[in-house]
Amino acid sequence: MDRITLEPGKRGGRPCVRDLRITVYDVLSMLSSGMSTAEILDDFPELTEQDIMAVLAFAAEREHQVYSLKAQ
Repeated sequence: MDRITLEPGKRGGRPCVRDLRITVYDVLSMLSSGMSTAEILDDFPELTEQDIMAVLAFAAEREHQVYSLKAQ
């Protein structure tokens, strides 16, 4: 998870990939719109496949935490 960073003031404090200005939301939006990993990497050469996997892991963990809190 060290690939996902949070910095106050950068992109409104949203989680970003490796201190870049690309947010977790940006990558998830691209994936959900149908872009493939290869297309994202072509458009954003500063990203790696590991970055995209970290975004998915971060989102999965965040979703798990939300549901765990509601269930209690």
